[in-house]
Amino acid sequence: MGKETRSYSHLVSCCRRAALCLAASVFLAGCGGGAITGSPEAVAQADAAARNYRLAAGDKVHVAVFNEDNLSGDYTIGPGGRITLPLAGPVTAAGLTVPQLQVAVVKTLANGFVQNPSVTVTAMDLRPYYILGEVNKPGKYDYAPDLTVMQAVATAEGFTYRADSAAVYIRHKSDPSEKEVSLDATTAVLPGDTIRVAQRYF
Repeated sequence: MGKETRSYSHLVSCCRRAALCLAASVFLAGCGGGAITGSPEAVAQADAAARNYRLAAGDKVHVAVFNEDNLSGDYTIGPGGRITLPLAGPVTAAGLTVPQLQVAVVKTLANGFVQNPSVTVTAMDLRPYYILGEVNKPGKYDYAPDLTVMQAVATAEGFTYRADSAAVYIRHKSDPSEKEVSLDATTAVLPGDTIRVAQRYF
């Protein structure tokens, strides 16, 4: 198995476990689409999300360059959308998938810095998620692989007494509208998601 395949497989495993769940924006009043649960279709959507996941400012990646310890390390994508390699300089990362970034790093290093560079890029810490609405401590939180909505609610110190705990509204970073999602133990969170817990109506 090649380095690019291993790198992509690592991202798929993180995003597949994370992509059954879906986040919602407090700024969007509309609700689009139906519920997405732990069905085979949802798993397929998670795979597609992993393949197409585009890095953005705030994401962290690990770059390993064989026999080049001074170049290997963790890099956070800056506000300008780039990582900066020692000596080799900036490499545009925002908007690329992890395999595409790996190719870009190889090209940069091969341009007079490292002869025949052998590079592996893997995703580390991806963009944070947001939880809003009827939780006790709404706000921005660090994303971690395997994160579920229930864990996100626990991090936000639980539901308020007004919360509708049967479902949440979610919006992916790249989606134009939110979706209502039935809440269960397998509902997962993607990096950059916004989760909105609505008020319960009696």
